Amino acid sequence: MALLRGKGATTGVNLIAKVYKNDVTQDGNTQYVDVQIDARDPRGREQTNLHLKSYRVQGEDGRDRYNNGAPYSTSQMEEIVKAAGPNIEPILNKDGNEIGTIYGFKGNVMPATRGTGLVVNTKSVEASEFKVDDKTLDNQFASMRASREAWRAAKESQAQAPATEAKREQASEIDEPAAS
Repeated sequence: MALLRGKGATTGVNLIAKVYKNDVTQDGNTQYVDVQIDARDPRGREQTNLHLKSYRVQGEDGRDRYNNGAPYSTSQMEEIVKAAGPNIEPILNKDGNEIGTIYGFKGNVMPATRGTGLVVNTKSVEASEFKVDDKTLDNQFASMRASREAWRAAKESQAQAPATEAKREQASEIDEPAAS
């Protein structure tokens, strides 16, 4: 889940919303939306997880998966769609059929009132600084992957540093002549 810390970190964030056609409640009043920080936003560049909401669920097959959808009302979705304007891109399945839409917009985020994560304050949405296209989702995944790899490399080098230092100390103890 995305982490936004510091003064002003939650205001004017460039976001993308992945909206699937089948992620709507039966009554049609609530849409589950995967909102992410746009990887091109400075606050998204080093995030290992760009999703505003992300929690683990166990699938029917027993495997762990992550659900990134947060509920937004019909009126909230209308505000996001209006703010995105023409900055949209269809989500296609492997057969080329449209299964959803990506919306690019900008807004303030706040802690979710239920559960964990962040949600968009839809009263603050406006046009994004970045254009969404057919490569946007690929760029999102690539950014998260690169950040995770950099994080792992940094963690490994930190773990190796104390071991290397200990080896140097042992070598210096052996090389030093005993005091008589």
